[in-house]
Amino acid sequence: MSGFLFEEDKPSSPPVDAPLADRMRPKSLDEILGQGHLLDPGKPLRTAIERDQVPSMILWGPPGVGKTTLAQIIAKMTKSTFISFSAVLSGIKEIKDIMAAAEKARRFGKRTIVFVDEIHRFNKAQQDAFLPHVERGNITLIGATTENPSFEVISALLSRTRVFVLKPLSDEDVATVLGCAVSRENFNIDEASIGAIALLANGDARTALNILDLAMQGTPSGQPITRATIEEASQKTFLYDKTGEEHYNIISALHKSLRNSDVDAALYWLARMLEAGEDPLYIARRLVRFASEDIGLADPRALRIALDAKDAFHFIGLPEGKLALAQCVIYLAAAPKSNSVYTAYAEAAGDVENTRNDPVPLHIRNAPTGLMKNLGYGKGYQYAHDLEDKVADMDCLPDSLKGRKYYRPQEIGEEAAIKSRLEEVEKKKRKKK
Repeated sequence: MSGFLFEEDKPSSPPVDAPLADRMRPKSLDEILGQGHLLDPGKPLRTAIERDQVPSMILWGPPGVGKTTLAQIIAKMTKSTFISFSAVLSGIKEIKDIMAAAEKARRFGKRTIVFVDEIHRFNKAQQDAFLPHVERGNITLIGATTENPSFEVISALLSRTRVFVLKPLSDEDVATVLGCAVSRENFNIDEASIGAIALLANGDARTALNILDLAMQGTPSGQPITRATIEEASQKTFLYDKTGEEHYNIISALHKSLRNSDVDAALYWLARMLEAGEDPLYIARRLVRFASEDIGLADPRALRIALDAKDAFHFIGLPEGKLALAQCVIYLAAAPKSNSVYTAYAEAAGDVENTRNDPVPLHIRNAPTGLMKNLGYGKGYQYAHDLEDKVADMDCLPDSLKGRKYYRPQEIGEEAAIKSRLEEVEKKKRKKK
């Protein structure tokens, strides 16, 4: 189960004109659902809270799963002063003032929990300002973030905190949240409409409650909330951040689906990006890369098709250009696969990096001057076009790398004509030797 559970006989502490999501906020650990891996009896975080041994921590999870609520409940259970910081509004001076007050309060036996919402938006200097106070125990820091803290929180602060991952809510549990709100607020809405809101909320309880609240405000008194009103209130958004971790997760999902020849999954991840507002030319560039990296010479046409899709989108734009990218994705997913170009280049680049860069063999050097000819430049060079079989018995690699093989046609998927030509060249070379 995921989501929030509320004790309906408890009075609501927020004012009656507060947003519905605030009025329905849980008041105890037992009212928070969906984070059983952290808060079930006997789990480390719950045990630490109940023993009043709460460490500084980072709560990492998607929006609307209870990060702020959990921090408030921890402060209440540990009888600590709760101070909330905004990354947008708070500067170094405000942080230092609060830290000084917390240090003074500690001398009188009072504890302070400093809650930093969206801690990933704090810059390095702001995060640094917390360090000495976390280290000395003047405060218990609780940071909340939707972004991967490995990328967004400075390592010094990360090493002094525990990271707890909160899970997204299921549709069923968001429906439980809504059902409780409907019961408490006496809204006129049926179960099917509650389910529709839960689906639109995409695992975010706060979003679900906000949709319900807006839909209720847009419904005449005494009338049931309709699906049309719900859709107007939702203004559906997608869980996607064009610069954050989700961006990289989804482009990775597209690439790996293409590599596994899963047409349907590839189309789904393409749609997830495009409908969320990703730059289509970024996707096009990734498709061009895929055509060389994962298909290569198994189907040389793939690169041309990827480039054509890029040009087509650039020519016609949105929304029609989406179909050109979709056509390309279907082709790339269905095409035979070979990473021989990728591995061949990687091996060649590895030799460039890890072996001495020997001079170009004399026989394949250009000799535009008499001096160069006298020094042996071009001596022994055989012009392949003048030979009957168009292949010279001549090494073109440096002496230290003679016989090195980088490109290896793969048995499955490699273009038959290319394999055949390379095998023919090898036979001719062996015959001449």
